[in-house]
Amino acid sequence: MSSTNEQGLQNKTDTPSGEELSSELLAEFHEANRDNELFASTEDPEFEFDESGLQLASKEDLAREQAGEIAFRSGAITPEGLIEDDFEKELGTPSDAEDNDESEFRDVAQYRILEVAGDDTYGRKVIVASACRLPPSSQINHERLMEYLKYTLDQYVENDYVIVYFHYGLTSKNKPKLGWMLQMYRELDRKYKKNLKALYLVHPTNFIKLLLNIFKPFISSAKFGRKIMYVDYLHKLKEHLHFDQLVVPSLVLEHDAKILSAQKPSYPYSSDESEAAVHNPKQQFGVKLQQILQNYKCVIPPVVETCVEFLRKNALDVEGIFRRSANASVLKDVQKRFNQGETVDFDEINDVHIPAVTMKTFLRDLQEPILTFDLYQPVVRLHTLEEDRQLIEVQRLFREELPKENYIILKYIIHFLTQVSQYSDSNKMNTVNLAIVFGPNLLWPKGQANLSTIGHLNSFAAYLIDNYTQLFVR
Repeated sequence: MSSTNEQGLQNKTDTPSGEELSSELLAEFHEANRDNELFASTEDPEFEFDESGLQLASKEDLAREQAGEIAFRSGAITPEGLIEDDFEKELGTPSDAEDNDESEFRDVAQYRILEVAGDDTYGRKVIVASACRLPPSSQINHERLMEYLKYTLDQYVENDYVIVYFHYGLTSKNKPKLGWMLQMYRELDRKYKKNLKALYLVHPTNFIKLLLNIFKPFISSAKFGRKIMYVDYLHKLKEHLHFDQLVVPSLVLEHDAKILSAQKPSYPYSSDESEAAVHNPKQQFGVKLQQILQNYKCVIPPVVETCVEFLRKNALDVEGIFRRSANASVLKDVQKRFNQGETVDFDEINDVHIPAVTMKTFLRDLQEPILTFDLYQPVVRLHTLEEDRQLIEVQRLFREELPKENYIILKYIIHFLTQVSQYSDSNKMNTVNLAIVFGPNLLWPKGQANLSTIGHLNSFAAYLIDNYTQLFVR
């Protein structure tokens, strides 16, 4: 990617070279830092970008980075295992005002700079940030943007979560000041960094790598540095994220296509593997629900029954169940064994979070959600009905529009979640917390969801748990 970006860099006589820019930038940074004025001021040098947000750092800077002088990984995005931090005893509760971003922050939310894209393959919430959607600096108040960023993260930071940042499209017209970026890093304190499990920087340039190098003195935790991973091509995200669920701007898709055309990297998935998965009669992850039920001659998918029965016996009182990550390699091995039709004994694994994440992953990997695509819009519209009408409408949906096999499995899962919620004093998983986890895994659109619809899905999941006896009557 480096050669492609360098070829596209505009050579203007009034623009400093990468080496000169790096020296000037570092000099100003250290001078401002000595005066303790950097965070309080937005006066910093105007970096020059070309319209593609291309590379600016000198080859010497990049060489030092590649030699290991900074604490960030680049290239491969496969983590050896998930980074575990201390778990908070008190789990937070999301805001009840689901649509505040549409009112209080309407001026910022309209640009769709931030989006929520469900869960990744490890069951962690995915927040997407797109630089190309930043309007010109003259059209947005960056202090309001920071408030909106914190407001959005506040709804999810008590869970494990990941951030995907699309860097392409950051130009001299829309980039925030360096002082603002540093202020943002300072204000996003341990509360926000603690449960952040991965920060994927997509299409990174030498500029952003240089910027991270500058931030190094402020990053006291080497553990946080290890969470940052560079991703050169969009298809590499598919190992860890549900790509069809990601909110990818068209400009980023076009940019990635150009890079792929020029670089021709090897694609990580062979057609043989894909075909094997489709024709494997024992496959449970990533296939249609009806295929599983038909091949296994069962009412409840084996993976769901195995996970639920183990968790019911061993994890009802475990603090943070369904909100903690699981070891990546163990999780993949468990999924592989289920897909081969093997019986998995979670007692041998000795980690209750493995079956919890496995269950969430199974639900989200289905080709169609348990509640079906057809019910997405009716569910999203439920909040517009009066409370007594909501109950009647959900009963009707379950009776007339939800397939019988889907209804049986949904009833089985929700009944289990009601049992989990009864132990909320010890496991900290009340109805609201369970709904945040399971809402996006029970129902999602064919396209991409946004902040407001995610809130409606969470509310619906909470409604199912709270009204289980009244809703599941057939």
